[in-house]
Amino acid sequence: MDRQDILLEMNHVKKSFDGTDVLEDISLQVREGEVVAIIGPSGSGKSTLLRCATLLETMDGGELKYLGRTACSEQQDKTGKSVCVYAPKKELKEIRKSFGLVFQNFNLFPHYSVMKNITDAPVTVDKISREEATERAQKLLKQLGLEDKADNYPYQLSGGQQQRVSIARALALQPAILFFDEPTSALDPELTAEVLKVIRELASQHMTMIIVTHEMQFAREVADRIIFMEQGVIVQEGTPDEIFATENARVREFIGKMNA
Repeated sequence: MDRQDILLEMNHVKKSFDGTDVLEDISLQVREGEVVAIIGPSGSGKSTLLRCATLLETMDGGELKYLGRTACSEQQDKTGKSVCVYAPKKELKEIRKSFGLVFQNFNLFPHYSVMKNITDAPVTVDKISREEATERAQKLLKQLGLEDKADNYPYQLSGGQQQRVSIARALALQPAILFFDEPTSALDPELTAEVLKVIRELASQHMTMIIVTHEMQFAREVADRIIFMEQGVIVQEGTPDEIFATENARVREFIGKMNA
């Protein structure tokens, strides 16, 4: 594997809450242009893994790297205990520009128009001009079939439209990698289909994505690789064909239940 095309590296990541291990020893790499789906039962640590990867949660142990830059590494404190030491704030700010995150509950600013929701971060974080940010947003809205919604507010949109706006907002920062945390779990089947269509289109454009999802058929169609997690560990990972034809009884049982 060429080191240069690895966008994300997580090595031996650990995380516990109140003494309960949520992530036990997770290692994964994601290459440029790859779509990775993470599946598994509720409470298996999928969302925590995403929150650690996107610096919303601090890791207790392990290493996190984006495009070869270390965000966090495991070191020993004065007592000999292993702790995660994060890069300085300035460095982390730069590393954060590597990724975007789409939440399951949209997380749009209710008092901002669609256009302001999308242009706010590029202007304030990336310091690009308002004109360039607006042009970028208009292109994204057109791409996502929302060009007539620029002046609307979130409450005037369906759940599917809100989620497409949140995808546009993440893409407006032009990240190298995009994370989705169960992007359709708050939507009914019809609205789910329209959001999955957008993600399929992004996959066809070779956008690097990590998607936590319970949509098995979608994961099978879109992902280059599927990771099955349970109880804070990766039980199995492989191509969709390998995962769906697995001999692992637990993985088979889970996929069978989800497809029932």
